[in-house]
Amino acid sequence: MRKNKIDIISLGCSKNLVDSEHLLRQLQAAGYTVAHNASRVDGETVVVNTCGFIADAQQESIDTILSLGQAKREGKIRNLFVMGCLAERFRADLIEALPEVDRFYGKFDWKTMLADLGHAYRDDLDNERYLTTPGHYCYMKISEGCNRFCAFCAIPLITGRHTSVPMHLLLDETKRLVDQGVKEFNIIAQDLSSYGLDLTGRMMLPELIDRMADIQGVEWIRLHYGYPAQFPYDILPVMAGRDNVCTYLDIALQHISDRVLTNMRRHITRQETLDLLARLRREVPGIHIRTTLMVGFPGEGEQEFEELMDFARQARFERMGAFAYSEESGTWAAQNLSDDIPQEVKQDRLQRLMAQQEDISMQVQQDKVGQTLRVIVDREDEDYYVGRTQWDSPEVDPEVLIHKNAPLTVGDFCQVQIQQAMPFELVGQAL
Repeated sequence: MRKNKIDIISLGCSKNLVDSEHLLRQLQAAGYTVAHNASRVDGETVVVNTCGFIADAQQESIDTILSLGQAKREGKIRNLFVMGCLAERFRADLIEALPEVDRFYGKFDWKTMLADLGHAYRDDLDNERYLTTPGHYCYMKISEGCNRFCAFCAIPLITGRHTSVPMHLLLDETKRLVDQGVKEFNIIAQDLSSYGLDLTGRMMLPELIDRMADIQGVEWIRLHYGYPAQFPYDILPVMAGRDNVCTYLDIALQHISDRVLTNMRRHITRQETLDLLARLRREVPGIHIRTTLMVGFPGEGEQEFEELMDFARQARFERMGAFAYSEESGTWAAQNLSDDIPQEVKQDRLQRLMAQQEDISMQVQQDKVGQTLRVIVDREDEDYYVGRTQWDSPEVDPEVLIHKNAPLTVGDFCQVQIQQAMPFELVGQAL
């Protein structure tokens, strides 16, 4: 083990990753050598930033902690700290179940970790991060928490009420990151649509993105996790009119059946959803919509599922993910609805939905063959350079494989003529 070195392992979403980056910067300033998600953990202290969203993510967090607990017993690490959403939600249970963990910190009290290590938290570094992404892109978290209280979701139980980051801090951070070489900003929040409501009583997302787009060096801005109800439509002229705002929107719709949407407490109807999608496509030509759908929620019979299948087929989402409902303790659904759909039925529905989407994705990708697209280069593999278009968010969306017909530089943009399409990849040649 390396003395004065701290390894941080981030699990779950990109919002967790941003928290880890802020912590890494504080630890670095305190004089520690730091590493993030290293292939070989060799620091004397290891911090696990956990996810507590759904059962599979919770289990991944537990398995990681148990594995590191074994490493601690073998003398490979000295201190094991656990932070994040799982610790926020189930701290008392975890303390009892995992005695090998030295200290637990929730989602918001991890700043005391510095004090426990014998260092003061530096407020002057509040707006700085140790980037763990490739240097040309980052995630920008503009708010924390959620006021929507959907029936299935435990996020408000973990993060609390919606709290926006003041705009001037986000603009200052953007300028600082541009100075470090960041070109692509992936805007994230539990509820992007509500940004600013707690600060001014009005939706400020359009103003924020417009002002970010004015900053020299910002090449791409991409929006993630909008909420469909009370959507801030003023963002659409910004997306359509600014060259550096990607025509891409990640907006989780979950379902289309009025019965299921009501049970989910989504505050939106089928017709309102259809109107929203029509307006997005009308006002932002060429927009690529990424959504998430859920199968197996209580009250979803075969008729409601077929309605969902038909909706996904007609909507022809450019990007789509799906998951099966799992009951989460403390949520409205867990307290008021019976999780009575067998697991095998949920999995069958999930497979049918995703098989249909693979065919749609193939059609969407095939439409790009012959086009010349602007691509940012993420990395160099043995046979290809690998990049993304403005419609591809890191790690979750398709990639572009670029033939090595000419030398390219990671982090640069290039024009790529698309020659071949697969459901989740494009292949092309740099011009």
